[in-house]
Amino acid sequence: MKIIVTGGAGFIGSHLTTHLLERGEKVVVIDDFNNFYDPALKRENVKPFLPNPDYKLYEADIRNKEKVFEIFRTEKPDAVCHLAARAGVRPSIEDPLLYEEVNCVGTLNLLEAVRNIGIGNFVFASSSSVYGINSKVPFSEEDPITCPISPYASTKRAGELMCFTYSHLFNIPSTCLRFFTVYGERGRPDMAIAKFTKLIWEDREIPVYGDGSAQRDFTYVGDIVGGIQNALYKPSKYEIVNLGGANTVVLKKLITLIEDNVGKKAKINYLPVAPGDVPITYADVTKARKLLGFEPKVRIEEGISRYVKWFFEWNNKKA
Repeated sequence: MKIIVTGGAGFIGSHLTTHLLERGEKVVVIDDFNNFYDPALKRENVKPFLPNPDYKLYEADIRNKEKVFEIFRTEKPDAVCHLAARAGVRPSIEDPLLYEEVNCVGTLNLLEAVRNIGIGNFVFASSSSVYGINSKVPFSEEDPITCPISPYASTKRAGELMCFTYSHLFNIPSTCLRFFTVYGERGRPDMAIAKFTKLIWEDREIPVYGDGSAQRDFTYVGDIVGGIQNALYKPSKYEIVNLGGANTVVLKKLITLIEDNVGKKAKINYLPVAPGDVPITYADVTKARKLLGFEPKVRIEEGISRYVKWFFEWNNKKA
């Protein structure tokens, strides 16, 4: 099977690429190597794949409709995993127009390309952010999604709705996967676990928004990739599915776990709660278990241990 992976040079995309190539699939990556974080990290991510004849890389922006159409016409994929996006709640508040262009127009360009050539499956990476401030926990796919509290969340919800529209009008099989706080080796440097680990190791202050009581459903990247793969191999007419660890971790506990693994104490700078932040995320994965055979296997203690081990190895390699 030939699979286009947008955002395939990034954190989740590069892990997915590894697993797909190991399964003998052909992988076509579209990534623009933008500067949301250091593009050199993404180039390091793809370097091991470049000699593989089953791997192809296009450095392109999904906002460029003509280029997207050209790639789809040339490659004629069997399936698409759409991971490319401008990510992050707080940055979206600073530049909502950019988030609208990439996450909404970019997604629409891909769906139009899919409609024009016809494919067997479209998997869209959505986010737990769409739930907003949800007083009902754990979060279920049946919960009403009416009050997203950041431009990022709104764009992800818009993507889900557009997938439904194209499924309904053009019979494009679509699965929207709502990711819950993904972490792990090669993780994005702006995410809490990666950022805190680096700052604690460097004896610098870590920023904590609020009093440290916020809870997040941290999900190990290997579990997420397993769920994505199952969605790619099990097309649905249209489904929305949570992929999460099905377990909440209080931010203060997370910091303690990182401290224990790094071997240093954190210097904490408490800041006001940031606009767009929610007090808790918590995935109900009942539907994922039923439809995709999904089961989160790596608990936070093991996941943090794996990440910090990778962090030290990565820093030693750079030294």
